[in-house]
Amino acid sequence: METLKLSHVSKSIGSTCILQPTNLEVKQGELVVIVGPSGSGKSTLLRMIAGLDELSSGTIKLNQDRIDDRDPADRQIAMVFQNYALYPHLTVFSNIEFPLKHKGINKVHRKNRVHEIAETLDLHEHLFKFPNELSGGQKQRVAIGRAMIRSPELFLFDEPLSNLDSDLRGKMRSAIRNLHRKLGSTIIYVTHDQTEAMTLADRIVVLRAGCIEQVGTPLELYEKPKSLFVARFIGSPSMNILHHKDLASITGFEEKLFSEVGHKLKPNQCIGVRPSALQINKSGCISGKVIDTEYLGDECLLYVDCRAFKEHLLVKVNSQGDLGIDSTIQIEPNWKMIHIFDTDFQKRTAVKP
Repeated sequence: METLKLSHVSKSIGSTCILQPTNLEVKQGELVVIVGPSGSGKSTLLRMIAGLDELSSGTIKLNQDRIDDRDPADRQIAMVFQNYALYPHLTVFSNIEFPLKHKGINKVHRKNRVHEIAETLDLHEHLFKFPNELSGGQKQRVAIGRAMIRSPELFLFDEPLSNLDSDLRGKMRSAIRNLHRKLGSTIIYVTHDQTEAMTLADRIVVLRAGCIEQVGTPLELYEKPKSLFVARFIGSPSMNILHHKDLASITGFEEKLFSEVGHKLKPNQCIGVRPSALQINKSGCISGKVIDTEYLGDECLLYVDCRAFKEHLLVKVNSQGDLGIDSTIQIEPNWKMIHIFDTDFQKRTAVKP
């Protein structure tokens, strides 16, 4: 059963459409990540769910009850912000208990709940510190604790890790995943970072210019992107896109594509192939020169100049080996892992096996 249901929800300011009519259902206990570039409408959508922005049209239901006409405090929703929003003059204990104190809940119950949450978030030794004595990760855990103490039906996270360094972001991602598993809470999480989306989500909602491009599991979006935008946006490094007019100049490519995939490429189609799905092969049909390399630990990313293509080809290999700058290599796609897109409609084309 869904916890949250958005029906034809939209947002416009004057003649400018921020979010086009949107439908979305979030199941109970699900962690859904909304991802997209700046200006795609993801934070606007979250703020409308929270009641901080008004809807231009549509309805929002939480546990089958309509809530879009309610004040934010009456929606049984807790929101965790990017900037922590802690009270600097209050201790960690007082920051966490504040929502219950504001509601007039008795002191004994407040104390018990704060200690329960501190145990869950590993904050016990910090309860009587002030925010300026905490690290960024600790501050974010306090903000999460303050949201938890309300026992909401739905948690909203608005880019909560963007102010943290890369090491802390990794630790906090793990903490949020573990917290979700432990509590079984329903969470909607907004980020522009596709790594966060891929590692956290049960399902990902990809937004572009106020429209949902695709909804699916991280694996579905990575292996079966429905559009060129999703193909390029999901996955790091980005997918290589090879156009028909460029591929037509490569001897034997289209014949090999037809024999391996059973598809004859049309002028309005292009091929997408991830860097990890390109292999160095002496008999490969694509020739190019290595112009740059990036070491990624046990892997290496090669930037390859293929005269047939306007853009450099990215190839991910297990190790650099004897390859260096100006090395000439032959490349062969893993034909089972290519994608074909319609360039007119920017959509993925179904290919018969």
